[in-house]
Amino acid sequence: MNKKKTPQLFIGTSGWKYPHWKGNFYPRDLKAREEFGYYCSQFDTVELNNPFYRSPSAPTFERWEKEAPENFLYSVKANRFFTHLKKLNVKRMDILNFLDKAQNLKKKLGPFLFQLPPRWKKNIPRLETFLKKLPGKYRYSIEFRDNSWMDEELYICLRKHHIAFCIYELAGYISPLSVTADFVYIRLHGPGAKYSGSYSVQKLTKWANFCKQQLAGGKDVYLYFDNDEKAYAAKNALRLKTLITEMA
Repeated sequence: MNKKKTPQLFIGTSGWKYPHWKGNFYPRDLKAREEFGYYCSQFDTVELNNPFYRSPSAPTFERWEKEAPENFLYSVKANRFFTHLKKLNVKRMDILNFLDKAQNLKKKLGPFLFQLPPRWKKNIPRLETFLKKLPGKYRYSIEFRDNSWMDEELYICLRKHHIAFCIYELAGYISPLSVTADFVYIRLHGPGAKYSGSYSVQKLTKWANFCKQQLAGGKDVYLYFDNDEKAYAAKNALRLKTLITEMA
């Protein structure tokens, strides 16, 4: 009889290379080339933001795979070509080319994140066409930045294709806590202004409780902090990890 897989929790930050983290998270005397190793000593996952701006080559993904510890996991933010330039109206081959390069992360490859632009209104037919082009062997999450998307029609569409609705907090707005796949994907961009501010213990405790609930329900959870100001993202991520451990 196969044992039921224990749900996994991955907590990290969106990116790790920020000059202003020196002295705030990274020791001041740490060399730049040693920063990722230090990051990996604190976290077992990171959300790769670099691919959103510039599509990495296959060798770059290979290098990232080699540099990370054995049980490390990368979530990959898909290139803005798909979301911002083409608004999901892309050829399947373009998608496959990007995914195939990322596959060089091997067992360290986690979900792919597609972040839609903020003023692009709900378009379920366009979304449905795009989702049908995604190969089923990967996990995907989509972050919807325009409120017009937030309704049951969207959640039904995502559940049909086993795509995770990206739960997020940005500039005082918290998205619906909708779970549409066998895993949960969360992005915390800051408690106040975009990408800034530090989460209070009270707010972190609420997210800790939510994570625990999802894990208890058999869902894997991926959560990334994006409030990079003064390395709050790394500090908040470490605090959240501690809170969840203390709840066990």
